[in-house]
Amino acid sequence: MSDIIDVKTEAEKAEGLKAWGWVSYVLHLIVAVGAVVPGAQPGAALLLIALVIDLVKRGDAEGSWQASHFSWRIRTVLWAGVLYLVTAPLWLLFLFPGWVAWALISLWFLYRIVRGMVAMNKDQALDV
Repeated sequence: MSDIIDVKTEAEKAEGLKAWGWVSYVLHLIVAVGAVVPGAQPGAALLLIALVIDLVKRGDAEGSWQASHFSWRIRTVLWAGVLYLVTAPLWLLFLFPGWVAWALISLWFLYRIVRGMVAMNKDQALDV
């Protein structure tokens, strides 16, 4: 009987993690689309909320296929942040190269989020 309860608990845990994963992906997607569409920037607050969700829930997903999604989103945000900071001086020195660099970073960010969402929809892990 306890094996049945354990299986149910694991299934519930997996569904809960998947729900949190979708919340995070949607928040990331809103930010990513806002970064690509001129004038539609929703702000960094949504990104920070998504990052906190990922950092808090990553430990719960350890050992499951979903763990890769939490790591994927965290790495995506951290790399995008580093790339934005490194290329920020281009805005001060040369407007056009700064715009191009940030547009490319934003497109890369959007690609990573969409790729993750597609894999999550298929219940597949990501190569991180």
